[in-house]
Amino acid sequence: MTKKIGIILGTRPEAIKLAPVIQVFQSSPDVEVQVILTGQHREMVAQVMQLFNLKEDHNLEIMQPKQSLNDITCRSLQGLEALFKELNLDLVIVQGDTTTAFAAALAAFYQKIPVGHVEAGLRTDDLFNPYPEEANRRLISQITQLHFAPTSLAVANLQASGVLGEIHLTGNTVIDALLNVAATNPACEIPGLNWGKYRTILATVHRRENWGEPLQAIAQSFLQILDKFPDTALLLPLHKNPTVREPLQQLLGKHPRIFLTEPLDYGELVGAIGRSHLLLTDSGGLQEEAPSLGKPVLVLRDTTERPEAVTAGTAKLVGTETESIVTAASELLTNPEAYTAMANAINPFGDGHAAERILQIVKNYLRISNW
Repeated sequence: MTKKIGIILGTRPEAIKLAPVIQVFQSSPDVEVQVILTGQHREMVAQVMQLFNLKEDHNLEIMQPKQSLNDITCRSLQGLEALFKELNLDLVIVQGDTTTAFAAALAAFYQKIPVGHVEAGLRTDDLFNPYPEEANRRLISQITQLHFAPTSLAVANLQASGVLGEIHLTGNTVIDALLNVAATNPACEIPGLNWGKYRTILATVHRRENWGEPLQAIAQSFLQILDKFPDTALLLPLHKNPTVREPLQQLLGKHPRIFLTEPLDYGELVGAIGRSHLLLTDSGGLQEEAPSLGKPVLVLRDTTERPEAVTAGTAKLVGTETESIVTAASELLTNPEAYTAMANAINPFGDGHAAERILQIVKNYLRISNW
């Protein structure tokens, strides 16, 4: 008997990390996949769906200007309640630690539908850093039946949390997506940026805990790095949120070697990672992706739920103080040995087959025959 699986996503990172899962599940004749968008992000999700040739079955279209966490949670819960009752799903799959993921897991729990959690077990042990992600992923873990942990540390975190449900080590699906796209050698053409002329630093900043004064300090570090190293340029795709976007435009917009762009689509982003010299980011996903392409990552945060990258030597926590960021970047820009050590460290996040493992685990859980 065919089983009906709902895969829920609302943001671009979820779309990227769930795209390989959706593709693998859709290739199986034993399952019927319902791809459900909440609409927490709109344009950025559409880019990813197009890149991976995916289409949604349902879209709640909850996005509103300046939406709050309460708005996202309440509208997602209400929309998913009606949809889950209509679809009669056998399993709901969510990814990561977004408000969409939390609301979808809770909505499934209220309907007594089992939950599978992709990228389960990440922890910083600080409920407010990152906020609200640390609380979201912990809450999801308490109502999940299938935990798909990306690393052995994530497995240990789940075991230490005393969660119910099965815990499985799968690797991270973002590596599946990255290797898929990187194999096509995607282009990244930025007007005015000559990749061959500069050592280009790819930067992204968007996290809520970096709003305000930390963002100002980060921007100042970018300016100081470029002043110190005339052979460098900075590529900074701007987040859509005006709280992040407007201060960065004001502080950095006039520098001749800073290239502020709209968010890159995922193909362009992979192309940019491959052509960049190093990354400065507060993104969790880039901490996982860049090492697969041999690029060092300096993490613009005080904590990370991905300490495996720091332990492996592919990433380094540098915080948000201007001096610390400049010092760490300067080391990589002047010391070839330090750069090579980070660039050649082994990525701990997976081998590109996580989605296949997740499908098999789900089949076993739902007792779907492989024959």
